Amino acid sequence: MNFEILSRIGSPHDLKRLDDAQLEQLAAEIRQALISVATTRPAHFASNLGVVELCLALHLEFDFSRDRLIWDTGHQIYPHKLITGRFHEFPTIRQQGGLMGYPNPLESDYDLFMTGHAGASVSTVLGLKTGDDLLGETDRRAVAVIGDGALPSGIVFEAMNNAAGLKKDLLVILNDNKMGICPRVGGLAEYLDKARVAPFYNGLKRDVSRFLHHVPVVGDAVGQALANVKDAVKGLLHGGMLFEELGFRYIGPVDGHDLKALRRYLRMVRDVKGPVLLHVFTEKGRGFGPAVEDPVRFHTPSPFICTENGEVIPRDTGRKAPPYTQLVADAIYRHMQADPKITVLTAAMCAGNKLDRIRADFPDRFFDTGICEGHAVAFAAGMAKAGVRPIVDIYSTFLQRSFDQIFQEVALQNLPVVFCMDRAGLTGPDGPTHHGVFDNTYMRTFPNIVVTAPGDALDVEPLLDFALRHDAPVSIRYPKATAETVERAVAPVELGRAEVIREGRSGAIVVFGALLPEAVRAAEGLVREGIELTVVNARFCRPLDFELIGRLIRELPFVITVEESTLMGGFGSAVLEAANAAGLRTEHIRRLGIPDRFIEHGERQDLLRDLGLDADGIAETCRQLSRRFSSHAASAATVPLRDDSAVSSCGDTRERA
Repeated sequence: MNFEILSRIGSPHDLKRLDDAQLEQLAAEIRQALISVATTRPAHFASNLGVVELCLALHLEFDFSRDRLIWDTGHQIYPHKLITGRFHEFPTIRQQGGLMGYPNPLESDYDLFMTGHAGASVSTVLGLKTGDDLLGETDRRAVAVIGDGALPSGIVFEAMNNAAGLKKDLLVILNDNKMGICPRVGGLAEYLDKARVAPFYNGLKRDVSRFLHHVPVVGDAVGQALANVKDAVKGLLHGGMLFEELGFRYIGPVDGHDLKALRRYLRMVRDVKGPVLLHVFTEKGRGFGPAVEDPVRFHTPSPFICTENGEVIPRDTGRKAPPYTQLVADAIYRHMQADPKITVLTAAMCAGNKLDRIRADFPDRFFDTGICEGHAVAFAAGMAKAGVRPIVDIYSTFLQRSFDQIFQEVALQNLPVVFCMDRAGLTGPDGPTHHGVFDNTYMRTFPNIVVTAPGDALDVEPLLDFALRHDAPVSIRYPKATAETVERAVAPVELGRAEVIREGRSGAIVVFGALLPEAVRAAEGLVREGIELTVVNARFCRPLDFELIGRLIRELPFVITVEESTLMGGFGSAVLEAANAAGLRTEHIRRLGIPDRFIEHGERQDLLRDLGLDADGIAETCRQLSRRFSSHAASAATVPLRDDSAVSSCGDTRERA
């Protein structure tokens, strides 16, 4: 498609010179640009198709070079990027060195926060407005666009309560498309469903309220009658009364694809005093039929081809082995078949965690709490206390939102909750808001919690089986990656016991997590250089197998720890702490992992390479340490590392068929 108008939009100020017909054409060109990207790489798709007119209307009626705008959550930022001077860079989105798939203040002054987690927009925009007022810049308007999927997050209502109390001039736009990533759930979802079909209500007028307020009260009977009338009015205006009672003036619902109407309502509320909520309903996937029919599939679809007859055909990405997410979901399913006490909880990520079959076949034991991670963990704690065996299946980056509930309701009570932390490690194109690199650190701080990670595909089922039998909290972390297999005789999973994959006297690589195949490849390649390495699948970060690891530290020239998580307080730190407590020397220990900075977006394998966490990077670190500490090799142990260790010759490292 020829982007005749879009290619000439250098900033939102250029929108002002377009007439209505040109604006409609621009909306079509934006959707075509979105389709062009989604056909070539995974990208947030359906949500962006749904906010095109809303984005244009906002930039037409406000000046966000000065006014404040927060998108919640930020994956619906693509149209905004296209009209804020980033059209020509748009083909690079979600590629290493290119545009981020979320707001990024380093890209544009129009992006104020990196908003990759839902729910914080009302809080941050209230803070912006309060700060502007304190600095005497009271003319700066403040707008938060929040989706109905994010609305149930507890922080949203905390912020709305605060905003109403402060009586700040604030506009919250509720983008209601009847979806989060998956269909919305809960009582608030039912309330919004009713609001969508309620008569339009303009909270700015409140004619009936003013009338009732001025009617004189004569006696209790009249007072009761007036109270009944007020209740009846509230019932008629059901759609907005929740927000009215919270202290927001409610307007809506409004068609989010009628650009003229949207502009009219935005002009109406632009200079209103006090907090206002504008309820806008949109269609997720608007303008692309398959995405409208299946918005869950097209939230972040795999690359696809559109045929002339409108059929969508997936592109061949070359991936054949299943991802860890699928292996974990399948293992959970088998355990649920065998044990009626097992339940599964997720926080609006049923599709992402591949739990659809569990939801369908075990509806009474599957619970989607919406984007309410703290509630999900406390909910699971209550189940565990009652005698159920709950599995909390949440992305690592989102589980950290429930830090206090992990501490208070689970660890402190020592309840057998299993945490399956998907997307642990580098999540690739999603970037720093979604990289799950902090869970090793925050999980291992709590007493009672057992912290584990599978080294490869063969570890998944045994670790889940262990976790469901263990009478205490257990966390299992695994990456967003194809599950590889290290061929071996798999050692049984025992609490706090590592698995020796191969033995060598030149040094050791101790791996916590799914980088084990990379370490094995590194060790195999170094054999030709005369460097024979021990490779250990740690399996446990807490409790640590220091019987084995301590012996490696004492007897081998060097020890390298490898983890796909932050080095600050992670697995390698646990090894150093244990070595220090045992009085061992540590100058020959090296830690490989995520350095003390946020990692940008890019393909996972490229990021691993850049960080020295792929096979080549691990091998190079081994070479350097071998040269430095080779004099220690003569005193290296020649006896088996542990008499009961199941050491097998390691065959080829391959994807699990």
